[in-house]
Amino acid sequence: MGNCFSVSIPCDQCMNNIFNTVDVNEGYIRNLPENLASLETTIEELKARRDDFLRRITREENRGLQRLAEIQVWLDRVEAIENRVKDVLSARDVELQSLCVCGFCSKKLRQSYHYGKSVVLILREVETLKRSGHFKVIAEQPQVPMVEEKPIQPIIIGRERTFENAWNHLMKDEVGIMGLHGMGGVGKTTLLKQLNNRFSDERHGFEFVIWVVVSKELETDKIIDEIAQKVRLGGEEWKQKEKRQKADVLYNFLRKRRFVLFLDDLWEKVDLAEIGIPIPTTSNRCKVAFTTRSQEVCARMGVENPMEIKCLGENDAFGFFKKKVGQTTLQSDPEIPKLARVVAKKCRGLPLALDVVGETMSCKRTKQEWLHAIDVLTSYATEFSGMEDKILPLLKYSYDNLKANHVKSCFLYCALFPEDFKIAKEKLIGYWISEGIIDGSKGIERAENMGYEIIGSLVRASLLMEYVDWYAMDIVYMHDVVHEMALWIASYQQKDAFVVHPLFYGMPKIKNWSAVRRMSLMGNKAHSFYGSPECPQLTTLLLQQGKLAKFPSGFFKLMPSLLVLDLSENKKLSEAPDGISKVGSLKYLNLSYTPIRDLPKDLQEFEKLIHLDISETRQLLSISGISSLYNLKVLNLYRSGFSWDLDTVEELEALEHLEVLTASVSVLPRVEQFLSSQKLTSCTRSLDIWNSNQEPYEIALPVTMEKLRVFCIESCTISEIKMGRICTKSKTVTPLHNPTTPCFSSLSEVYILACNCLRELTLLMFAPSLKRLVVRYANQLEDVINKEKACEGEKSGIIPFPNLNCIVPLPFPCLKRIDVFRCPNLRKLPLDSRSGMHGENAFTLRYTEKEWIDGVEWEDEATKTRFLLSTLQSFPTRMVQFSSV
Repeated sequence: MGNCFSVSIPCDQCMNNIFNTVDVNEGYIRNLPENLASLETTIEELKARRDDFLRRITREENRGLQRLAEIQVWLDRVEAIENRVKDVLSARDVELQSLCVCGFCSKKLRQSYHYGKSVVLILREVETLKRSGHFKVIAEQPQVPMVEEKPIQPIIIGRERTFENAWNHLMKDEVGIMGLHGMGGVGKTTLLKQLNNRFSDERHGFEFVIWVVVSKELETDKIIDEIAQKVRLGGEEWKQKEKRQKADVLYNFLRKRRFVLFLDDLWEKVDLAEIGIPIPTTSNRCKVAFTTRSQEVCARMGVENPMEIKCLGENDAFGFFKKKVGQTTLQSDPEIPKLARVVAKKCRGLPLALDVVGETMSCKRTKQEWLHAIDVLTSYATEFSGMEDKILPLLKYSYDNLKANHVKSCFLYCALFPEDFKIAKEKLIGYWISEGIIDGSKGIERAENMGYEIIGSLVRASLLMEYVDWYAMDIVYMHDVVHEMALWIASYQQKDAFVVHPLFYGMPKIKNWSAVRRMSLMGNKAHSFYGSPECPQLTTLLLQQGKLAKFPSGFFKLMPSLLVLDLSENKKLSEAPDGISKVGSLKYLNLSYTPIRDLPKDLQEFEKLIHLDISETRQLLSISGISSLYNLKVLNLYRSGFSWDLDTVEELEALEHLEVLTASVSVLPRVEQFLSSQKLTSCTRSLDIWNSNQEPYEIALPVTMEKLRVFCIESCTISEIKMGRICTKSKTVTPLHNPTTPCFSSLSEVYILACNCLRELTLLMFAPSLKRLVVRYANQLEDVINKEKACEGEKSGIIPFPNLNCIVPLPFPCLKRIDVFRCPNLRKLPLDSRSGMHGENAFTLRYTEKEWIDGVEWEDEATKTRFLLSTLQSFPTRMVQFSSV
């Protein structure tokens, strides 16, 4: 074979040389199974160490410590490498199946090599992290975060005391949650910012001071994230959590820390548990303070006594206004300071309005500019610079937040009254019912209850303000700026729909009378109107408190939709307008306090009339024909001049649908005729007995007078007031000593005026709702509750006061006020230290003579101490007018 030769090489040696070339002595392929097993074991050990650390960290953080930064870095690295290991291990089965030649080689040589190498490298990293995971200290006391100061202007003049009161209240140990409420623009947010900033000077032991703006659209996720960021709980790990998890983490973080949380601009309840905030208690000494326009939100947040932020007083408001205007402008003309006070008054103490108007006027340096500003603010304030873009839109949020359209309609209706006009609640509700805003078809009282609920919601939303006047009448009114806002909204919805021209002369000039739906010309100075505007949509016409003496014939002819007509307090209107009965749609007619002598003609034409007020019509001769008002539900006859007789009683009894009656009766036979009428007494809400000067006599009030709220006797010789039962056959009232059913449960106001024969008022032991008792010039009055007669009444078993050990004194839990004037023999009141109302609307005792209060025989020393602190010496110059429908 010539040059042939052969070489013999062992197979094992050949394969070993190939493997060594590929595996580079690292065993990436050869040791892959063992390396994967080691990686799996080591990563589990690392995760276990990580979990142990997290438990320790949680314990330390719950103690108020903060984890070290190097701990967090280590945890982040563990999290990152854990994800990489998952990726590597996910390919394990495929790679192991690729091995061949007893695990020394691979069918995919290059791929297996790189995979094996990555396993080795990541194993080394895991082992390194595991070795480095030994920390003696994992947390330390945190650095106290700085208080985030809010930019604010200096404290508004007149707000210094308000701020101190708010601060002192917030810092009380027993106060955990504080609510600040008030109308928009009154300065609630400014005050809350001042409270927040005060903590920058001294922390008072609070670790966190947190500020969050909530606003109208409640977004709890956003609130949780913002609070977490401010307590340094943010980061990627936080972002991955669900809302409930975030709330739990935040709660556990804060539950052992002292914090103050300021929540600005709440429009609904914020559930503190839902956003991870521990409920403030006396033990954790944490605080939550918030602002809102709604008293209802305060109540839902669990604040029993929220702090109302009110408008500034006149002098403080003017001081703030002058500061905004500046001395340069104020000194530019000697007349400007006086005019500036007039302009400031137009803002009615609202800081937002004072701020905006003051800035606008700061560059007005002539007398004429200031006079023009007064004209604009008086006639149509929305045209004033800054009103339509800075003030009214902010206030409108409160209107927009009203839930129901009928509540919004009721609010806008209040804009028909002049600025700062005081509106009796019952009268306002009567308008609403007659207008159809409130459904009165299921009963007047039920509709009135809904009306009071609506008024309450408007008051709680800071859109109406309320108070009780001298005559104990419940009153509401609008702030002037809110009034402008209401007119602005009404005109925006439909131009000319609302026409409000108080103290005008004659009829205003309106381009589109057909668009007018409600019109108020209260206080009109004209004696008569000329012409008849065509108003097919007009539903309310308010013409009270004017000088009107007559109307042109057919004035109401072109008002086919008219529902409410108020002509009250026109002192020269001696006869009802001609043709008024032709307005077949009319539901409400008020002719009170006018000198009319007769009712309107053709009463039968008033087919839909449900409310008639002819109170204080002293010249009225007769109400003959009133029985033809078939649908009448509310009738006010208080101090009307007609004479009562049996025919009058029978006419009134014929009013089948009558639900509410206010009546004044004089002369004994007439009183007895009225009180013996089951129909009339059962619907009487207010009863006035007066001018029956004759021999002393007794009266018996039927126990069926369940609706009676106000009872007054004046200039009478009544010697005793008893309870009675009506005998339908004889039409008489017989005395009843032991009634078997509750009676007078609605009676809330009692007036005894110039009644010199009356000795006691024991009847009042059956009046658990009594709020006000006025006794004046009752020389013989000795007892309010006579103990002997009270014991007889107690036998009835229906005394409305439970758990009494003795019949006198009585608790009278609703009692707000007793007036005692010129009653020298009245020495004992049926009260003890627990009687009457307590708290904000606590009971008041009014009197005129110091000798009388010094001679009162109190139940005990505690009673004396309590009521002497609540007494008020008064010197009235006029008789009391009691509330009437």
